Amino acid sequence: MKEVVVAPGQAGSGRLQEVPHPTPRPGEVLVRVHEVGIDGTDAEILEGQYGEAPPGDDYLIIGHESLGRVETVTDGAEDLAPGDWVVAMVRRPDPVPCRNCAAGEWDMCLNGLYTERGIKGLHGFLAEYYVEQPRYLVKLPGELAAVGVLLEPLTIAEKAVDQIQRIQSRLVWEPKRAVILGSGPVGLLAAILLRLQDLDVHVYDRAGPGPKSALVEAMGAHYIWAEKRRLGHKLANEIGPVDIIFEATGYSPLAFDAIDTVAPNGIVCLSGVSGGGRRLEVSADHLNLELVLGNRVVFGTVNANRRHFESGARHLNEIEARWPGLLPRIITARLPIEQFAEGVLRGPNDVKKVVEVAPITVSGAIDGDERT
Repeated sequence: MKEVVVAPGQAGSGRLQEVPHPTPRPGEVLVRVHEVGIDGTDAEILEGQYGEAPPGDDYLIIGHESLGRVETVTDGAEDLAPGDWVVAMVRRPDPVPCRNCAAGEWDMCLNGLYTERGIKGLHGFLAEYYVEQPRYLVKLPGELAAVGVLLEPLTIAEKAVDQIQRIQSRLVWEPKRAVILGSGPVGLLAAILLRLQDLDVHVYDRAGPGPKSALVEAMGAHYIWAEKRRLGHKLANEIGPVDIIFEATGYSPLAFDAIDTVAPNGIVCLSGVSGGGRRLEVSADHLNLELVLGNRVVFGTVNANRRHFESGARHLNEIEARWPGLLPRIITARLPIEQFAEGVLRGPNDVKKVVEVAPITVSGAIDGDERT
């Protein structure tokens, strides 16, 4: 079968290679891969900045945003059946395990010994087939197959919203307004989740008017062009008190601007990963004052666990019912596996690029047609 691999730490080492067809062991299933989403983590791995091969291998199969279909079920894997559409979870618990991994909260691993498929210590999904244990697979109805590859990035937003609600249970809180920093896939999906709660949502991005702003407007949210308006008290005075800020850019200076923008009792969630060694001067006393006197919260989030995948699957249905045809518009390009490297290239109108490993044929898919 074909698979896309890299030599971790070596820029430009990404390549397509042929390997033997995998065979599931008892308790595992064989999954036929149909689509794999490409994101910033994949770009960093292909650039040699990140990635860790499994023990005993000198290469890593990349790809962690997957959509596949069960092809073979072995004894002990009765929860799944051939033909089931599935999305695989990314992170796996550490072998110790720490108390969080032991409780199924491996996205909250304490000792850093977790593994992640396609990223850290485990092969990923950018191949024609993979084998997996059923406990790491989440089923999707066939009508969601056309957008099923969006489930993994949606879980990042799912976890963020879940954590926001849990943290803010500390007080009497009725949020009305949210600002999303970044109009990439995670930012847009977070905006959609908050619109499902009927919040007044504003998406802040440096891209000018175009397909991204059109997506934002289609969900009933507002688009703020960063070239025209800056974060801070002035923006909050213009749009009203901001109860939630969700950062999905990885541009670290915005984190400090967000603290200065969010309202008293508000919360700032940081989900973007900032690489490099950027330095800037901040008014530490001012930010400390804002946090303390305003009862503000800033927290970080990464990855997700099973309940976020399951809630994401439910919300995909709700999103389609409320805004028919919106989700397919987030996928702006599908590439054959031979052109995987083009997936990391981002033009101003690109949102989510997907590698199409095998065509999807679904009758009654949510894009309104049978796709092959």
